[in-house]
Amino acid sequence: MPPRVKAFAWLVSFEKILIHVGGLGKYLTFQFLGSEAENSFSQYWKEHFGLPHPPHWLAAKASPLSLHQVASFMKLMEENELASHLCSFCEQANVACSTNALMKKTMDDTNLPPIAKWNAFKVKYDDLPDISLSVAKQGGLPYFRESMVKEGGSIPVPDLRDQTSYKSFLPRTLASKIPFCFARIKELKKLFAVVDESEMDEYIQVTLKICEKSPTRGEQRTCVTSAEDLIDFVVEKLGHHVRIWSTESIEGSYENATIGSLKLVHGNFSEPPAICHSQPFPFQVYYCHVLSKVKVYAVDIHARKKVNHAIMACHYDTSTWNPNHTAFKLLGFGPGLIEICHWIIENGVVWTKDSRLSNI
Repeated sequence: MPPRVKAFAWLVSFEKILIHVGGLGKYLTFQFLGSEAENSFSQYWKEHFGLPHPPHWLAAKASPLSLHQVASFMKLMEENELASHLCSFCEQANVACSTNALMKKTMDDTNLPPIAKWNAFKVKYDDLPDISLSVAKQGGLPYFRESMVKEGGSIPVPDLRDQTSYKSFLPRTLASKIPFCFARIKELKKLFAVVDESEMDEYIQVTLKICEKSPTRGEQRTCVTSAEDLIDFVVEKLGHHVRIWSTESIEGSYENATIGSLKLVHGNFSEPPAICHSQPFPFQVYYCHVLSKVKVYAVDIHARKKVNHAIMACHYDTSTWNPNHTAFKLLGFGPGLIEICHWIIENGVVWTKDSRLSNI
């Protein structure tokens, strides 16, 4: 057998081994592909930001698909054949394709109660469904005044978990082919085998409605469906020199926690930050927006197990918020009369201009 043919045959055999082998071999394959994806994401990050590498939790959300897998799934999608290969697609891409998978992975390794269903609505400031105060306060305060967070004081911390925390981004080439709009929701649900009236169905509807909502006065918003789109949005709004802030863990959820150190990390109203909320969806989606008059604090939450280094955002311009918003029901007053604060929950991220480098 000629050397080139022999080499090709070896590669084909090796690929088959990687695809079919179970147990440790499968794990090592996923690790290898994941490393390849993280390197690609890190390279895009370095090309656009004055930062050496993305946070580990964000890098881990890079799509684990290899270029070969992306090309294969692209072809299946174009030929409307992805449904017959859905299980392998969902497993290899690390996305959620059924309510059962969603619930199992969300509840793994935790003793906390089920995630409050209304968590997905927390990022909506101008239009919110009518939610009872008892439900809104489930496990803690979702909204609070800045004066309520003082060093040495305590505050009931709400659920800090992301509803679908484990999922990965899709590569931009694949994500761009997904029917990401409410008008084509039936196609979208069929693509990911989502059952009507299931929890994932509800999450998809919530996310699409949020993403298609017109911005409030002074707000710049978008929904990004790939890691590259996330980086592009931040660069467009804030430039290449940024700082990134995120809550370290979910520790403190459902606890009346003690507040430790409190540090203002961004208070320049003339340079508003970009806040990106992880949305419940089959794959990783971020709802990002730039709002005026926002302060950002780094806060140590002393939970029962350990200290959680959390991020708190305080909105000082609430004039465009819905008068019936849960925050006003909880705290009194109305739009434009008080500031409203909230925690940045798991996988959420705040981007601020790095004034030390922005003029370089």
